[in-house]
Amino acid sequence: MLTPINISDFTYDLPNERIAKYPLEERDSSKLLVFKDGQISQDIFRNIRNYIPTSSTLVFNNTKVIRARLFFIKPTGAHIEILCLEPHEPASYEEAFSKKTTSSWKCVIGGAKKFNRPIYLQWDGNTLTAEREAEDIVRFTWNTDDTFGELLEKLGKTPIPPYLRRESEDIDVLRYQTTYAIHDGSVAAPTAGLHFTKEILGKFNQRYPVTLHVGAGTFLPVKEKDATRHPMHREYIEVNVDDLEHIAKAQGNITAVGTTSLRTLESLAVLGQRVILTGDAYPDTVIGQYEGYDFKTEGNELMELYRWSKEKGIKRILSSTQIMITPSYRLRTISGIITNFHQPQSTLLLLIGAVVGDRWREIYRYALENDFRFLSYGDSSYLQLEKK
Repeated sequence: MLTPINISDFTYDLPNERIAKYPLEERDSSKLLVFKDGQISQDIFRNIRNYIPTSSTLVFNNTKVIRARLFFIKPTGAHIEILCLEPHEPASYEEAFSKKTTSSWKCVIGGAKKFNRPIYLQWDGNTLTAEREAEDIVRFTWNTDDTFGELLEKLGKTPIPPYLRRESEDIDVLRYQTTYAIHDGSVAAPTAGLHFTKEILGKFNQRYPVTLHVGAGTFLPVKEKDATRHPMHREYIEVNVDDLEHIAKAQGNITAVGTTSLRTLESLAVLGQRVILTGDAYPDTVIGQYEGYDFKTEGNELMELYRWSKEKGIKRILSSTQIMITPSYRLRTISGIITNFHQPQSTLLLLIGAVVGDRWREIYRYALENDFRFLSYGDSSYLQLEKK
């Protein structure tokens, strides 16, 4: 049941020097906080396999960060930055990235007041033109044979979190990306996965991908006193039905790599409940912010979603989610989560409260007192689910 949450109860003092500005030289050399059987300890991430039950299934987010920042200069010399958030027309990520000649996107515009006429980005005698179709919709046109995805690779810059307070650098192209990233679409990395090398991932025999394209809204602080009034951003999810079968068989015994994987899993459970209650997962393709509260089912929702998908001949689960996971949310898919340390008064910290309850304060105090590095390029943790 959803209950009001005072966001001031989810704050802590995070000194600026504790925010990791750059990644460590080796991905798996970060520190690992372990919260298991009610006890807190620490190790190095490369030893994480020692703490996760051998029967647990690992679920990770294989989204790929795109070079979504484009910089234009007006004839007057004014600079305008455009951050591509999600495709508008066509709405499919796959189609949008393969488009040639023109594509429109929902964007965040820096210097928006100056953007009232077409603006241009020129390179090697070629031109990319941006025109504003609506307040946050930009149509791009170009005169080369490149796809839009190829243009972003040529002209765009990697978007890094604003709290790093620096411009993106060459190192971010490689390290602000997981080693298993496949599907283009995110403007922020699923940072819990940044610690994984291919060798460490290979130590998990039961591992399956999901896709959630991370939006810029992940960085938005909660400004409402009652956190449940915070409007959650919408993010696109995609899951292969063959992978869903294995994930469904493990429901309740899953280790999620990051908050994005967890949000995807719980969103799938919501779709499964729809199937159980109405016989249809898609009366609406968007999963509502509070749809996961007051669950009316106690079965394996993921398996019901899988069975429905097979009956309908569906190969991929496609949806968008606004799900908000807070301490009053009862998690039904995982036994634990691998995650970094999150900002004060953030929706991500609220989610951690759903995993470990009030113990989050003790966990974060331990991390601060033991020189853990925080946020996207920071250290990692394995948190076992505290049963309610």
